[in-house]
Amino acid sequence: MPRADAHQGEYVAACDARLLWLTGFSGSAGFCAILKDQAAIFIDGRYKLQVRDEVDMGLFDPIDWPQTKLETWLKEALPKGGVIGFDPWLHTISEITRLEAALAGTQISLQAVGQNLVDAVWTDRPAPPQGKVSAYPIEYAGRSLSEKCSATGLDLAAQGISAAVLTLPDSIAWLLNLRGSDLPHLPVFQGFAILKPTGAVSLFADPAKFDTVTLPDQVTLLPVSRFEDHLRDCAKCGPVRLDPESAPQMLHLILQKAGAEIDQGPEPCILPKSRKHPAEIAATRAAHLRDGAAVVRFLHWFDETAPLGSLTEIDCVCALEQFRRDTGALKDISFDTIAGAGAHGAIVHYRVSEATNAPLQSGTLFLIDSGGQYLDGTTDITRTLPIGPVGDEEKQAFTQVLRGMIAISRARFPKGIAGRDLDALARAPLWAAGRDYDHGTGHGVGVYLSVHEAPQRISRASTLPLEVGMILSNEPGFYKEGAYGIRIENLITVRAASQIAGADAREMLEFETLTLAPIDRRLILAEQMAPDELAWLNRYHTRVRDELSPLLPSEARVWLHHATAPIV
Repeated sequence: MPRADAHQGEYVAACDARLLWLTGFSGSAGFCAILKDQAAIFIDGRYKLQVRDEVDMGLFDPIDWPQTKLETWLKEALPKGGVIGFDPWLHTISEITRLEAALAGTQISLQAVGQNLVDAVWTDRPAPPQGKVSAYPIEYAGRSLSEKCSATGLDLAAQGISAAVLTLPDSIAWLLNLRGSDLPHLPVFQGFAILKPTGAVSLFADPAKFDTVTLPDQVTLLPVSRFEDHLRDCAKCGPVRLDPESAPQMLHLILQKAGAEIDQGPEPCILPKSRKHPAEIAATRAAHLRDGAAVVRFLHWFDETAPLGSLTEIDCVCALEQFRRDTGALKDISFDTIAGAGAHGAIVHYRVSEATNAPLQSGTLFLIDSGGQYLDGTTDITRTLPIGPVGDEEKQAFTQVLRGMIAISRARFPKGIAGRDLDALARAPLWAAGRDYDHGTGHGVGVYLSVHEAPQRISRASTLPLEVGMILSNEPGFYKEGAYGIRIENLITVRAASQIAGADAREMLEFETLTLAPIDRRLILAEQMAPDELAWLNRYHTRVRDELSPLLPSEARVWLHHATAPIV
């Protein structure tokens, strides 16, 4: 049972939160396997602490994944074989293909079930969401629905594809210049689409959600109940594109049974969506300017309030969200704010609750990772803050993390370089000290879409070349279990680099930093930084001060002037 719905997005509606209902685990990634006499929950390094707080360890064994793969666990748990049921709507084609290959030669087999086994016993399962859909302004999107559909359709035609099936809500929202409200923190609507080479789109979603939207003639809106029939009709027309990394196995089974020629390849919107139009980048800059002012107001408030000794994690979450709401432009937060005091900061995706809400204590660190959804952009920023004086160990780790973040910010690289080629730049200062972190250095980010957007990443696992217009996070960290967590995060975008006199003619790329907020100077050991690293930091702080000061009340402006003073 995965933490996934039929659309394979990061967020799931309440009616699809089966893993949470079954196990109590609220993390954004993971799955469980349940046999007759034992069960396991598989989580990655981000959740190894969280899972023990949320899941009954008497029922579920926590498994470090991907170090231990599902097939390895199954082979040990079922040495004499067995039949493993799965819901084909909740697992991708690639996932099932890989698992079947890994189990080949064993007596263990997989079987698609007709009814989800959790749904069969979840008697008070919530109803599907009914959020309204709205049009996304062309001044932010940069290209019209017609332009996007026609260009994507032409690309399909060039590949000889007769139809492409779209299952990712953010891809459908991007393609059709629409936004929705079906999911928390993600402005999309749930549905499916079939795109033809002509640029015509059949959209399968609840028509009641579209009562305030006028769709052009090239888009036909149909209820989801018609989707499978149209899918079978596509089988008669030629090759049908399914993305094996995101399309449910169920779609493969339907098309296979209908005799279709299935073309497995990348979903046609996923890469064009990642290459932001100049209008999207301009809009995102405006969103970050607004968001940065709100963050500075929070940091000023924090510095005045934390020394009083009365703050808790929830107080900080509420205050930061209110400063964002005070802009008058916030649509939603972009994810549940991570606010970890002391040891909670070492839990990478910690979610504070009334039960875990901790006071902020003097002499400790406070990690706050948050973001906003605005009509013109999506933000994501992490800052680590001291509560009173902290030790040299914390400052050394913070300085190493900062040096890694600066290394990515300053990177200049040839076109064709992938995220995996840059990832080590962020880790090198930590590696030199015998430290590391168990998450990627950067994820993709959308424009008033997902704060975790595929396929662009800065990660050891990413082979995709970075391209102009891609927006990514830059967030190295260090986490000492039971003590503290450190992360510094800015969003960056890829742009063409200027030519250097005497260099060869190869095309070079670099990053523009989008996030505007001071990095806490009190945690920096300047003597451990190189002169060019300090120069970058001072330039960044000058830019933060110059661009945000006009947006701030006088007291916050004075605070920002001191917080961004140059380090010499």
